[in-house]
Amino acid sequence: MSSLDQIFTLTSALSLAGVASVGLVATAAANTLLPKNARWQDRFTFIWLAFDAMIHFSFEGSFLYFSTFGRTVNTSTGVLVEALKEYTLADARWGTADPTVVSLEILTVLGVGPICCYVLYQIIKNDPARHYWIIVLSLSELYGGWMTFCPEWLTGSASLDISNPLYLWVYLVFMNSIWVVIPVWLMWDSYGHIAGSLRLTQVDAQSKKD
Repeated sequence: MSSLDQIFTLTSALSLAGVASVGLVATAAANTLLPKNARWQDRFTFIWLAFDAMIHFSFEGSFLYFSTFGRTVNTSTGVLVEALKEYTLADARWGTADPTVVSLEILTVLGVGPICCYVLYQIIKNDPARHYWIIVLSLSELYGGWMTFCPEWLTGSASLDISNPLYLWVYLVFMNSIWVVIPVWLMWDSYGHIAGSLRLTQVDAQSKKD
């Protein structure tokens, strides 16, 4: 059995603290930029999308930099690389510039990240059009997660290390499942807004005909 220092290292602690600090910044932004009477759903959505955007730009953006033009995470050095190398212990593909992962992260960093920021702006402005973009964004997140792991599962998961509880339950399960559970909830919430508005419009149009 692995000893505690083999399961949870200083790099592990610093990496998780970095993720937690992003969540704190996202929460502070929501408290600063949203009115006090904002719906809890909108506040939660804002915090999540701010967190999401910062993770995409910082963690995954760094991964893209160190995984293109001949570079790999495994052969790079630096403070940001250490957090990436920590995740490669759970999923080795992140250390070798796996083309499938890199391709998906290009879309994530250059596409999903900016959409997150746009929806944040819409939430601040209380623009109901955000619900369309939330659904687009959530579907993109779900597709990205599926295409990240499905090919690996179909080929025997050789790149995934599930022997360490930290790698399995925190890095692989928890860190990735929140990008499934929360987007599904966001889609459900936004669907309710869009469908409800369309039904009211339909009823209103029908009453005018009558």
